[in-house]
Amino acid sequence: MTLTAQDRARRIKIILFDVDGVLTDGTIWLVPAPNPASSSADTQSHLSKHEGQVGFGVHSATMMEAKGYSAHDGTAISLARLGGMKCGVITKRVSETVATRARDLKLEFVYMGQAFKMQAVREIIAKEGVTLEQIAYVGDDVIDLPVMRECGFAVAVANARQQVKDEAHYVTPNAGGYGAGRDAVEFILEAKGLLQKTIEEYIDERNPISPAMDIGKGSD
Repeated sequence: MTLTAQDRARRIKIILFDVDGVLTDGTIWLVPAPNPASSSADTQSHLSKHEGQVGFGVHSATMMEAKGYSAHDGTAISLARLGGMKCGVITKRVSETVATRARDLKLEFVYMGQAFKMQAVREIIAKEGVTLEQIAYVGDDVIDLPVMRECGFAVAVANARQQVKDEAHYVTPNAGGYGAGRDAVEFILEAKGLLQKTIEEYIDERNPISPAMDIGKGSD
């Protein structure tokens, strides 16, 4: 039986995102570092594992890496969690801005320095006791294809490479950095019949202890 995108989305328990080109527009800004030691020990540890290797991130005493994120995607993480799902990022690059955004959103899974992303997915499966069919992955470039080919629901963002779109179960209407993550989350919640319920819970001021009060911070 051929499953529709909605059929696949209904089974999802964990949503994983690439970062550059998915949660951002793919632009990587290199700016002067105000403090060479400003990045966290965790980020420095990740960087040290890839010393001298190309494409993993900036390891410099004079420069730092900056990215821009969409507030719409921040809200998406809150909605996903209200819908009973967990979220995370898997990215090849190592950057303090990724670590900071992940802390801000309280992401359950944060994997940086991942040249082969299925390794991280297998670790998540083992930790969480889920199956590949219960994992959604949102990507934009060929490094994401191994996960997209294996996971239950593969999403390509609007600005993804054509090879990636060709293998996706769903392509978002918006580009990375402009709400593509939100598109993916809302598609899954809609398939589960939970979208309107999670929105109403998120905006309900009568529930001051709502999970929306302390997750997805940084979103409007």
